[in-house]
Amino acid sequence: MVTLLLDSTQLEVVLSGAERVMAFRKGNVVIERSTIAKVQLTDDAWTWLRGVPSPGTHLRGVVAMGTWKSAGGEDFAIIRRRRPSVVIDLDGHPQFQRVILTTRHGLALVQSLQVEGAEQAADVVDIAAETATIPTVKKPRARKAPSPAPAV
Repeated sequence: MVTLLLDSTQLEVVLSGAERVMAFRKGNVVIERSTIAKVQLTDDAWTWLRGVPSPGTHLRGVVAMGTWKSAGGEDFAIIRRRRPSVVIDLDGHPQFQRVILTTRHGLALVQSLQVEGAEQAADVVDIAAETATIPTVKKPRARKAPSPAPAV
């Protein structure tokens, strides 16, 4: 899973060694906050993927990492299976038009991008913990039905 660092001027997508290899990328992805046009949460990031990997790794339904080229420009994706994701539309970024990331901290990222005046880089989860609580849904326990008494 990628690590997201956010401060008052930029969002940095920190890639692990395996992610760098699969994305064919030497460094992290740095996004100026002023270039972020829209942030959306999605349950299926695969529907947002457009174009062909160039360079990148793509195993249909399993993993998509790297740069995707299409008629609309270039997108950057780190997608794993069918997990909750965030889609960041960019306006004026020198390299990408969209960034698609699989992360369980999508809601925290959306909330953090609305925070003004963060002075130093911090993990998105830490910022969200300070600003708001993330709702969790607890599943009710399934109870066994009593078994009928044996016939005598």
